[in-house]
Amino acid sequence: MSPALVVLIIGILVPFIILISLSMWTRDGFGFDMTPTFENYQRVGTEPIFSTLLARSFWISGIATFFTVLLCYPMAYYVAFHVHRNKMLWIVLMTLPFWTSYLLRVFAWRVILGYEGVINSAFLSMGWIQAPLEFLLYSQTAVIITLAHAWAAFAILPLYVSLEKIDKSLLEAATDLGDGPVRRFLRITLPLSLPGVISACFLIFIPTTGDYITPALLGGPDGVMIGNLIQLQFGPVNNWPMGAALSIVLMLWIGALALVFLFITRKAKDRLA
Repeated sequence: MSPALVVLIIGILVPFIILISLSMWTRDGFGFDMTPTFENYQRVGTEPIFSTLLARSFWISGIATFFTVLLCYPMAYYVAFHVHRNKMLWIVLMTLPFWTSYLLRVFAWRVILGYEGVINSAFLSMGWIQAPLEFLLYSQTAVIITLAHAWAAFAILPLYVSLEKIDKSLLEAATDLGDGPVRRFLRITLPLSLPGVISACFLIFIPTTGDYITPALLGGPDGVMIGNLIQLQFGPVNNWPMGAALSIVLMLWIGALALVFLFITRKAKDRLA
C-alpha cells in the first residue's frame, strides 16, 4: 500500500490542504494577507452572484447528466444483450468519436449550432423556419448538448459493464414465470444495472459541474458556470484566495449532492427489488 499511499498524499491530500489554507487568505493590493479568516466564505454565502452560478452549474450539469445516461443506456443495453459477436468492436466504434481532442469537439458543435451552421441551414432550406434559431448557440442549450456529447463515452462504458454482468438466466426465469419485457426490465435489469447508472452519473456530473471551456466557448452570458468564475479568480483577477474558497465550496456541495443521490438511488433500488 505504501506507493499508492504516497501518491495519494502527494497528489490529493497535500494540494487539498494547500487549497484550504489559501482560501483563508485575503487579497491585499497586489499581494495576499496570510492572516487566517473566513471572509471569502462569507462572501460566497452572502453575495448573490456566487449562489446563482452554483445553482446554474448544478442545473446544467444535472440536465446534461440525465440526457447523457438516458441516451447511452439503450446503446449499452443493445450491445450487452443483442450483440453476440465482436462486442469489443462495437465498443470501439461507439467510443471512436471521443478519441479526438475535446476542444475540437467543442468547436465542431459551435459550427453545427451556429447561426449559419448545419442545423439552421438545413431548417432554412426546408422552409421550416424563417430566421436562424438563436437559442442553439451561446445559451444553456448549447452547453448541455455539447457536454452530453463530450462525456457520453464515460457513460457508455460503466453502463455496458454493469449490464454485461447481469446473469441472463434470471431474465429467462422471469420470462418463464410470466413477466413481459417491460416488467422484466423494471424488476431485474434496471435494479441490477443501477451500479453502472450511478457510476455513469458520478463520472459525468462531477467534472461537468466545474467545466469552464464549454461554457466559455458556447455558453454566452446565460451559460456562464461556476468554473468560469473560478478560472477568472485564478487568472485575470489574480484573487487566488477567492478562487480557492469557491473551489472548496463547490467540492462540498458536490459531495453533499452525491450523498443525497446515493441515498435516493439506494431507496429506489430497494423499492424496485
